[in-house]
Amino acid sequence: MISKQLEEILLKVEKPARYIGDEFNSYNKNLDEVNVRYAFAFPDVYDIGMSHLGMHLIYNMLNEIDDVFCERVFSPWHDMEEKMRNNNIPLYTLESKTPIENMDFVGFTLQYEMSYTNIINMLDLGNIAIRSCERENNDPIVMAGGPCAFNPEPLADIVDIFLIGDSEEVLPKVLDIYKAMKSKFSRQEFFEKIVDIDGIYIPSFYNVTYNEDGTINSFVAKNEKHPKRVKKAMVKNLNEAYFPEKVIVPYLETVHDRAMVEIFRGCTRGCRFCQAGMQYRPVRERDVEKIKEKVNNILKNTGFEEISLSSLSTSDYSCIENLVVELMKKLKETNTSISLPSLRLDNFSFDVLEEIQKVRKTGLTFAPEAGSQRLRDAINKGIEEKDLLETTEEAFKLGWTSVKLYFMIGLPTETMEDVMGIRDLAYKVKDLFFAQPKEDRKGNLKINTSASCFVPKPFTPFQWHGQNTLEEFKEKQDLLKKSIRDPKINFSTHDAKVSFLEAVFARGDRRLGEVLIKAWEKGCRFDGWADFFNYRLWMETFEELEVDPSFYANRHREYSEIMPWDFIDAGISKEFLICENEKSKTEELTCDCREKCHGCGITKTFGSGVCNV
Repeated sequence: MISKQLEEILLKVEKPARYIGDEFNSYNKNLDEVNVRYAFAFPDVYDIGMSHLGMHLIYNMLNEIDDVFCERVFSPWHDMEEKMRNNNIPLYTLESKTPIENMDFVGFTLQYEMSYTNIINMLDLGNIAIRSCERENNDPIVMAGGPCAFNPEPLADIVDIFLIGDSEEVLPKVLDIYKAMKSKFSRQEFFEKIVDIDGIYIPSFYNVTYNEDGTINSFVAKNEKHPKRVKKAMVKNLNEAYFPEKVIVPYLETVHDRAMVEIFRGCTRGCRFCQAGMQYRPVRERDVEKIKEKVNNILKNTGFEEISLSSLSTSDYSCIENLVVELMKKLKETNTSISLPSLRLDNFSFDVLEEIQKVRKTGLTFAPEAGSQRLRDAINKGIEEKDLLETTEEAFKLGWTSVKLYFMIGLPTETMEDVMGIRDLAYKVKDLFFAQPKEDRKGNLKINTSASCFVPKPFTPFQWHGQNTLEEFKEKQDLLKKSIRDPKINFSTHDAKVSFLEAVFARGDRRLGEVLIKAWEKGCRFDGWADFFNYRLWMETFEELEVDPSFYANRHREYSEIMPWDFIDAGISKEFLICENEKSKTEELTCDCREKCHGCGITKTFGSGVCNV
């Protein structure tokens, strides 16, 4: 247990509530009755991690198993890390204040490539060897899952076991095997026992060789008994899948300070840049009655005043209007509001919108992604300009005055004319507001327009495309900044240097592991935070290790090239991805999966019964 030193240093750091635990609905188990101890590690600050739905799901699911204790650990902020290192306080779990080196498992969630140095930092703070080959039988097993695990290779020398796909499907199976072996535990024997489970990838079981030009020559299992490909784990029936009916209520405000209920998983739209839309196929929905039950219980058990209906594209839920109307009948009695993230412009229902605004009106957020219709068709966004304009016009009539518009720059086939379309579309939205009679305008208009930098991601049709160079991104960003000169339109961009590194690790191989470690040794951590990101240190690291980051981020790749993630069977065939990439070159649309099956491969991998759209 951590000594009383902790009480003294908490008085000297920002937001001490990040480090104390014991929140409402958190678990506190008798350690004498626990057989397996699991640390769920979020490689960012508490305020971010406590907004993550997956953490709440895994935390509660594991803790409902009597002899398993799942505890939380977050990356300490810089002030707390300094105090911990100066006072020899190891990284500890919030629930029991146990150093993570004493846990059976430390499981990281990989939500963002720019958190990788935080993983290394947390292991070091926890006195756990950074490289998996240096860990012994009495050390914790380091696991990792989440969306970025679909290219695990940059962390292959650091993480012992990756969970590919839906972790709630595979994790209990792994822990059951561990329990049976714990009395005579051998890391190697344990790894051998679990390697055949769908979703399990153990990097140490595989060898990679490279060609003279740096591309991959081969990726093979060291033992012929080990699977040649790793099939993702998948929850097939979301109605029967576990979902918590109570979640921890933090002491301090978090990024998303509300309760969340997942209404469906997957997406049928097929946007060609979207990793989540591809790797989380097929769509699996929860029934309306199940959702209503979950919403009622989670609000009763937490006291939150807002509920978010979570998914990749909430307005695509097949019964969204009925669901919202039914929920609002109950929620308006307690003045509880509903948040609908990820709305689509082409199926946006104002009947739903009017129901929501009866309780509390919030800003509207839409993602046209591209400024021109040509480019929206190329990326298969499937919406037209009239969808945005008709939707926002109706919203203005109903009293909305705050609109967020999300775009990307650097998309494949983009021209400067497409870039200027971002400016043109924002101005058209503004003009719609002022086209109303003055007496009908309700409040002051504010349009927040942002343009992020396209990052090519694994398992997408655009995985073969090189990213724009920093010079190309700067030219496009500068053009928009100079052309958007209106006090009603706030325009912001993302740091292209951060996106460049994101692309490096999104498409990287296991040779980048030493880059991560070296960059961390130089002081890199919290790289997704503008105040901490140090591009110079990263470039120094690449130069010293003689690694060309452009080889990973900016290079266009041939269809014949072996990708670092090709050994993973995500259910989507490479043939389908190639076909979609080719269609993008002629702006050919692929309709929604609900209208027609396009043979993406998911039914071939998991059986015809899994795809019920």
